[in-house]
Amino acid sequence: MTILVTGATGNVGAHVVRLLSESGAEVRAAGRDLSFAGADRLFLSCANVPDQVAFECAAIDAAAAAGVKLIVKLSGPDANVQSPLIFEQWHGQIEQHLAASGIAHVLLRPRTFMTNLFAYAPASTLFAPAGEAAISFVDPRDVADCAAAALTGDGHAGRTYTLTGPAAITYAQIADELSRAIGRTVAYVHVHDDQARAALIDDGLPPFLADAIVAIFRSQRAGSMAGTTADVLRLTGHEPRTFAQFARGHAAVFRG
Repeated sequence: MTILVTGATGNVGAHVVRLLSESGAEVRAAGRDLSFAGADRLFLSCANVPDQVAFECAAIDAAAAAGVKLIVKLSGPDANVQSPLIFEQWHGQIEQHLAASGIAHVLLRPRTFMTNLFAYAPASTLFAPAGEAAISFVDPRDVADCAAAALTGDGHAGRTYTLTGPAAITYAQIADELSRAIGRTVAYVHVHDDQARAALIDDGLPPFLADAIVAIFRSQRAGSMAGTTADVLRLTGHEPRTFAQFARGHAAVFRG
């Protein structure tokens, strides 16, 4: 079995490549120039960049032309072309294109990645417009475990898996866990949406991306990511990692 992996240097893709290699599968890491010759299955992943829809849809078309039998797509938590969130709109468009391609496929819909919190390192104060939102963060390694299982196993085609951590946690709880992990106090401070947007733009993010991030926080405050599922366990046979485990394992990063 030959598996082509896009986004092979990303948070999830790098782990997928390692896991597939350890399983004995023939793995090829793909860049922007896609070559599907001899590939049986595809892991489809791309960063949230302006040409994401064009890139992933082109990859789907190329896979169909080359006779790829299965695509496992890394999607968004609530992919929908009607979503008010731009990234979910994009994923919704890609999922529609994938469905129309006729290729057997699996959709992985992870919630917010725990690694997104690296943006706060070295941790001392977490400023975010999160309020008291409970968010079911997921470790990218668990998402990669699920991707590898779907790529190498059978019986997953046509299914959609929502991937979460074992519990939804607030930013105040995240600050407490980081405090324990790194041995110094980490605080959480809620900021208003307009303050967060201005800070993101000051940090160099383009306005469209700052708006998208603030909109995600707004949806989280409304409870969009409070639920958890057992899909990581169903796919992998193991429970998802907790944020406490993640914080301890990456304490050096958060200490700086």
